[in-house]
Amino acid sequence: MATRTGSAVWEGTLKEGKGSMKLGSGAFEGPYSFSSRFEEGKGTNPEELIGAAEASCFSMALSANLEKAGNPAKRVSTTATVKLEWPKARRRSPRSI
Repeated sequence: MATRTGSAVWEGTLKEGKGSMKLGSGAFEGPYSFSSRFEEGKGTNPEELIGAAEASCFSMALSANLEKAGNPAKRVSTTATVKLEWPKARRRSPRSI
């Protein structure tokens, strides 16, 4: 199997800093920040990329299984929702750091 890469750079403090992430293929590059990850700020976040990866894998697997069963798919559309939550044992949120 092929080896894939992704990279990220973070500059500054947790709350005031900013970062950029990119896929090794060059297909995507975008900014992220505390606000885009833990609030509703502009930019992307790792969770969105995890959701897209999960949805992609599921769509391909479903298509393969449908084809094996004799019902090839014309189109598979999948949405994955990823929610970032703090464990109950951890009482502090990122806002209190």
